[in-house]
Amino acid sequence: MEQQPILIEGRVHDLGDGFNVRRLLPVLQARHVGPFVFFDYMGPVTFLDDKGMDVRPHPHIGLATVTWLFEGVIRHRDSIGSIADIRPGEVNWMTAGRGIVHSERTPPEARGGGHRAHGIQVWVALPQKDAEVAPEFHHHGADELPRISLPGAELVLIAGTGYGKESPVKVFAPMFFVEATLEAGASLPWPQEHVERGVCVVDGEVEWDGVTVPPMQAAVQAGPDSPPLRARSKSRVMLFGGAPLDGERHLWWNFVASTRERIEQAKADWAAQRMGKVIGDEGEFIPLPA
Repeated sequence: MEQQPILIEGRVHDLGDGFNVRRLLPVLQARHVGPFVFFDYMGPVTFLDDKGMDVRPHPHIGLATVTWLFEGVIRHRDSIGSIADIRPGEVNWMTAGRGIVHSERTPPEARGGGHRAHGIQVWVALPQKDAEVAPEFHHHGADELPRISLPGAELVLIAGTGYGKESPVKVFAPMFFVEATLEAGASLPWPQEHVERGVCVVDGEVEWDGVTVPPMQAAVQAGPDSPPLRARSKSRVMLFGGAPLDGERHLWWNFVASTRERIEQAKADWAAQRMGKVIGDEGEFIPLPA
């Protein structure tokens, strides 16, 4: 990445039933920001009738997934027996490590009546030394996360460190993931301990070193220091970043690895159904893409 912030518009994918996802990472200009190798902006969408999110069981290796909602509820199930509903302000952190299978669905009781879905999902690459750790899943309630008040700004530290605080979410490398609500005209500095950084705008509009970032878009930058964000209107943003990755990563489908050989092994394992079943959701799975 260059020293000046790079604006990222992302690519929109239609998942059906009017549910759009805007992929902001990876892009050609920024394959990763700190350990963040994947950043999806989900929705917002109103599901009609009994429709909802139905992401069938699928595998991951070499990463941790983080879900953060603004609206709605998602039920997580996985192959190590975890089950947890996530709602706005809560964290689902799943460490895939050497391999895990999970599904993400709107619970039956939440369907109907114009159910809304709106949120962020990111993938964090694990350090090479931790890429094959045993899979884990942790749910954290909203009351567990540090809250930070700065002039004109209210922050929630979702994961990592920043602004003198540390989240209880277990991470494997220096990083930060923050939701910030800014008053119009407010100026927000960046956490000083991290040298790669990015912002995704949810509501409002911010300016960063001469770059205007509108809703559902992001900007990223690297360097030892960076000018603060300035809110051009009342805004809600996601801040993310951390230390540079310890080497490049290969991304293929849901797999992240340091070598192509590890990706090929994961493909073979999933094709042969050697990665386990989602407990309580064994009836379906997403086949390996052609």
